[in-house]
This record gives sequence, C-alpha cells and structure tokens, in this order.
Amino acid sequence: MPAVGKVVPDLRGTSTAGEIRLRELRGRPVVVYFYPKDNTTGCTREAQDFRDLAKAFARHKAVVIGVSRDSLASHEKFRDKHDLGFALVSDPDEIWCRAFDVIHEKTLYGRKFMGVVRSTFLIDADGKLLREWRGVKVPGHAQDVLDAIAGAAA
Repeated sequence: MPAVGKVVPDLRGTSTAGEIRLRELRGRPVVVYFYPKDNTTGCTREAQDFRDLAKAFARHKAVVIGVSRDSLASHEKFRDKHDLGFALVSDPDEIWCRAFDVIHEKTLYGRKFMGVVRSTFLIDADGKLLREWRGVKVPGHAQDVLDAIAGAAA
C-alpha cells in the first residue's frame, strides 16, 4: 500500500480509455478514486460530481480515473449513460484495489462480505502519493479533491 510521500506502484489496467499505466501519467496530478459498483446511487453521484468538475480538473492538468471491480462492458455502459469523460479501470482481479488497500470487510443488511471501501488517492506529478481519502462520503468530495489539487499547485 502506498504511503503519503512515497511513489505509488506502477499499476496498469484495462479501461474505457484503453490501456492505462500510472507511470505514463507522470508530469500531471492523478486522481484515482475507487468505488463499489457501477450504476448504484452513491457511485453514480460521485462519478457525476467528478464529471461536472472536469473543466476545473483540466485547468490543473489533472487526470481523473475511476476504479471498480466491474467489467469493462459494465464500465462502458456506465460511462455512456452518464456521459463520463474520464477513464474507468476494470479491476476484476482486485490488483488496483489491493495495491491501495481498499478491499475490506463490510456489512450490508447483517451480511458480511469483502467489498470496496469508497476511497480516493491524489498522486502528484512525480508519481508520489500526495493525499488519501478513505471511507469517503460522496457529497462535496469531488470538490474537496479539486481544492487539494489547487492548494498543492499554489
């Protein structure tokens, strides 16, 4: 698991924008946000919030990447339905999820299971972890991430 101030692993994955490799994104801030499932209420709202702030992220040359265990086909439908202009990485083998330690035991209606804990990671232009948010609550979160990027650039 990457620690703040340390270089993040050079992960690669299949996404709605083709093959993504973190090392190739150096030179720009990168936002990697993990979410449980396409087309669920909270995950849709979070994706829409990042979408709605896309121009502001672009002003900082920031790249936004969403990651979940859903299939690429599911991601493509989710992207198209909500007009998402950023890449969604399909992580069915949980390589990205485990690298960032976002798979934890959760409880839903009394049933325990291993699931993705909504989390976001801000990687600086040098590939180092600048900030992390774990157990994210969706309202206002995308703006908080944008504010962190703006503050780091100041």
